[in-house]
This record gives sequence, structure tokens and C-alpha cells, in this order.
Amino acid sequence: MIKILLFAELQEQAGVDEIKVEKAGLTVSELKNWLLEEYKLTALAQTMIAINESYASETDLLKDGDTIAFIPPVSGG
Repeated sequence: MIKILLFAELQEQAGVDEIKVEKAGLTVSELKNWLLEEYKLTALAQTMIAINESYASETDLLKDGDTIAFIPPVSGG
């Protein structure tokens, strides 16, 4: 089981802040494509990615028990 954490606009688009899926063995890129198709998360392209609280890349492989967070850019003022 993979836990996906969503923040800000991604949370609003999906209607949830967390998704649990059986997607071990996929790359981050493949998971992003699945999320785009399943939840129409158009803001994924601009996100930073963390797996188990460490920054990750699109080519990283997901393992059972991982927590992946998609963190959209933050602006302040």
C-alpha cells in the first residue's frame, strides 16, 4: 500500500487530502500519470515530490509502505 499526500490546490482538485493505493513498483512518473487520469490533478506538473520525507525524482521507484507527498509551489507576500 502506498499513501499519497496531497496539499493545497491538489487537495481541492481531488476532494481528499490522502489517497491509499496498491501501486508499489511504479515510478513516481507513472504514479503521476495515473493520478492525472484518475483524479484529473492538472497541477501535478509543478509539484515537488517527497518519498518518506526525502525529496525524490520522477524516476524513483515506489515500494510498499512508502508515503509520497506532492507539494505544490507556495507563494507568499
